[in-house]
Amino acid sequence: MNQKHVVVIGSGFAGLSAATHLAVNKSCRVTLLEKNSTPGGRARKFEHQGFVFDMGPSWYWMPDVFEDYFAKFGKKPSDYYDLLRLDPSYAVIYGKDKVLDIPANLDEFKKMLDGIEPGAGKQLDEFLAQAKYKYEVGIHDLVKRPSRSLLEFASPGLLVDMVRMDIFQSMAKHVRKFFKSEEIIRLMEFPVLFLGETAENIPALYSLMNYADIALGTWYPKKGMHEIIKGMVSLAEEKGVSIQYDAEVEEIEIENGVAKRIRLVNGEKIEADVVVAGADYHHVDKHLVNPKYSNYSEEYWDKRVMAPSSLLFYLGIDKKLDNLRHHNLFFDEPLGPHADAIYKNPRWPERPLFYASVPSITDPTVAPEGKENMFLLIPLAPDLEDSEEMREKYYNIIMDRLETITGQEVRSHVIYKRSYAHSDFKADYHAFKGNAYGLANTLTQTAILKPALKNKKVRNLYYTGQLTVPGPGVPPSLISGGVVANEVMKENNL
Repeated sequence: MNQKHVVVIGSGFAGLSAATHLAVNKSCRVTLLEKNSTPGGRARKFEHQGFVFDMGPSWYWMPDVFEDYFAKFGKKPSDYYDLLRLDPSYAVIYGKDKVLDIPANLDEFKKMLDGIEPGAGKQLDEFLAQAKYKYEVGIHDLVKRPSRSLLEFASPGLLVDMVRMDIFQSMAKHVRKFFKSEEIIRLMEFPVLFLGETAENIPALYSLMNYADIALGTWYPKKGMHEIIKGMVSLAEEKGVSIQYDAEVEEIEIENGVAKRIRLVNGEKIEADVVVAGADYHHVDKHLVNPKYSNYSEEYWDKRVMAPSSLLFYLGIDKKLDNLRHHNLFFDEPLGPHADAIYKNPRWPERPLFYASVPSITDPTVAPEGKENMFLLIPLAPDLEDSEEMREKYYNIIMDRLETITGQEVRSHVIYKRSYAHSDFKADYHAFKGNAYGLANTLTQTAILKPALKNKKVRNLYYTGQLTVPGPGVPPSLISGGVVANEVMKENNL
């Protein structure tokens, strides 16, 4: 057969998704190039003396998106990993004596809200009914559009849908129409932090995230999030994708507006009929293609609102921990000053909020017996200087609070510690400004206002992942790979 050769750059969720969708088409063969020695991009894992750490994503939301993905290839998630629904879903920690365990059962959740604000349970029903509608239209329709033309959104029915989905109202205003309690408001606004901005700047469309959280639940794949990547790699290879590791791209060689080949840093050249870049969009646009073929100027990129970066700590602890859940949100400080330090006046926050994950509470396989695996995360503004001294300072800031609130000594029991921040995101993923989550989902960076999934000057160069449509997060990245694969097949006679 005269197969066309499609080269996909990057083996994160989007790259693996794009490669697998394309490999099913027998008129092309697919090579997937991965810079690092293991697959997964930000969802890589590493191990140390019996501790198994997921390096990036730790929340499994929107299980239907994963089911839809595997179903396209005649598979189920359970063919590759076992899922557990967490109950409580997570803990929200407002202080030493104020901890909310978020129940998986909806009636129990409503009862909890009524205990905070009488009548809030009934209000939740109306809030969730709207959120469900947004989820069904948004996740099962809007995000699957390539967003290359306004005409994609021109049907009267869809325009009505978009008005109903509060696309021009902020999430902050929307939540306050239903709830008065500051505790409940913070709880309802929390999921949009995954989208890279505060609730004041995220469209109320994204209350669909609350539906994902409250109605669809928080899940955990046994042995860790990397099991999803492991399953996706297995499926990709079964469908014929050839994966090359330690294969960092130095240049996409373009002749007369056509991407002809990929040159790796080791000098190897790979001929290509189509190129799909799942690597960092800015890196591809400004460093892998000749400047005359860049999609966007440096000024354009500098004006993008990036989702936060993060300071992460991977900790191995030589005892079992008390008073913590699998997921723990430390909201014991006000959000406003921390948000200002991320979005308005970029700096290291004076009193940071943070997140702690202890997967070994759910899954004993990720830590040696009697020990605990802990992952700490502080959201930060992109492009900050992250010296070892600064990392250590913030480690002690959050450890002081964690120890005080949970009433136990932790630091003296840490037997393994690794930090990870801006400079690591840049080194490992060429992440623009050291971002951790991609492009913020603000109104002016939604759909056709995002960086385009196709190069405007190169007829066979496409982009996928968290800096293009539909946006940041694991489920959107899975969807992004499928969306770009459809465009490639449509436009290249595949």
